[in-house]
Amino acid sequence: MTAAQIRTWAKRREPPLARSVYRLVKGVRSVSVPLVRWVHSPLYLIDRAVRSAMSNALRMMWTTPLFQSRLTQPAPGLFLYGGIPLVLGPVRISIGEHCRISGQTTISGRSSGATQPVLSMGRNCDIGWQSTIAVGSTITLGDNVRIAGRAFLAGYPGHPIDEQARAAGSPDTDDQVGAIILEDDVWLATGVTILAGVRIGRGAIIGAGSVVTKDIPAFTLAAGAPARVIKQLP
Repeated sequence: MTAAQIRTWAKRREPPLARSVYRLVKGVRSVSVPLVRWVHSPLYLIDRAVRSAMSNALRMMWTTPLFQSRLTQPAPGLFLYGGIPLVLGPVRISIGEHCRISGQTTISGRSSGATQPVLSMGRNCDIGWQSTIAVGSTITLGDNVRIAGRAFLAGYPGHPIDEQARAAGSPDTDDQVGAIILEDDVWLATGVTILAGVRIGRGAIIGAGSVVTKDIPAFTLAAGAPARVIKQLP
């Protein structure tokens, strides 16, 4: 029997021997040193402090300088956490001062256009983990913009509408591409998708999981798929 077959045999627990093997393996897997709180609590704090110090050293000495080299000019006070953002394609990136960006962010630029895609971020912006910014032509973030985790700014689709062109591996067409603008103080909640050609007005908030297909006025709360204005904000 192979190792996979043995695991399957034990998990089924049909013959008594399989049940005994399953209980034995499960018991061994759950074995740990007994908790001694006055010993393990300080060790936990030391572990967290060491890991934090190592992470900060890596951020300051490695990931931040490497990412800064990809920008048009250094971004003062840039704070990267959790690694280095993935940058794909010929996108031109400028970032204002004191921005915070998750290392699990993906920034891509359309490579089939006639002009170089441009991502421009203002100052004091936040981009949460696993967010994707796909720049077709331009994507502009104003000052104090907040983008929560798993957001998707879809400035270009990557594939054409025509099924034969798509099957042939052709790129998207110019009419599928559009700019995205988030004005100052915009907040995108978790899982928001913004489609090409959309402008979101200053101070607007987009609810979690929304898909924004058209412009959103300033100082409004919008949500849904497609997103619609729910109420005016103060």
